[in-house]
Amino acid sequence: MNKKIGLYFGTFNPIHIGHLAIANHMVEFSDLEEVWFVITPVSPFKKKSSLLDNHHRLEMVYKATEDYEKLKPSDIEFKMEPPYYTVNTLAYLEEKYPENQFALIMGEDNIKGFHKWKNYEVILERNNLYVYPRISSGNIVDDLKNHPKIHHVDAPIMEISASFIRKSIAEGKNIRPLLSEKVWEYIDSMNFYK
Repeated sequence: MNKKIGLYFGTFNPIHIGHLAIANHMVEFSDLEEVWFVITPVSPFKKKSSLLDNHHRLEMVYKATEDYEKLKPSDIEFKMEPPYYTVNTLAYLEEKYPENQFALIMGEDNIKGFHKWKNYEVILERNNLYVYPRISSGNIVDDLKNHPKIHHVDAPIMEISASFIRKSIAEGKNIRPLLSEKVWEYIDSMNFYK
């Protein structure tokens, strides 16, 4: 069965309601049937102290999505060798799930630099991009502006950042409304970001 799946890449450190709102909007208001949250692994060479280990971020994505049958966590990049290039991940997924059609989900701000991605032409040749609006998106490179494979989805603008959430937790602020209940409980019980 041919399924259209949107891939939403990120560190999800932590996953918050902005991520969920955008992913859910994509499956409800575009032709995507599922969204997979592809968790970017920690590079052993670039370990940032604020970045939680892979399994903790995967667990949070699992907890955040378990009540949404069309949203799924994906640890596909954990099984791959660095460096993690999107073009390689797509090739790996297409080989593993040949019956599915994969598309990328990204914010308008990422389209600006998309022409600098490794083999971006190959990605555009083989995959669609679903772009959601950002306040600070800047100018899109002209040849990508009206590209037939780039679909602008009028999703709600969610300017919530994971770094703001981490900083706020460290400062003892109550930011529970920005996280799903299960993710908040996990972060709190594990004493993360303090």
